[in-house]
Amino acid sequence: MLNLDEFKNTRLYESILTKTKLETKLELVPKLTEKNMSIQEIAELLEVDVEIIRKYLQQQS
Repeated sequence: MLNLDEFKNTRLYESILTKTKLETKLELVPKLTEKNMSIQEIAELLEVDVEIIRKYLQQQS
């Protein structure tokens, strides 16, 4: 049986963790745009690529 430590070393776990972190960061984008931050500023603050922020904002409108 696969134990938790072994699971944490899998690509699946890393993929889930990365996606979850990104989704959490993207939840902040609307509030940051309300504060009149530019896409570039948001991307730098959240350490996310500018294109990801742009695509997220397009999907939200």
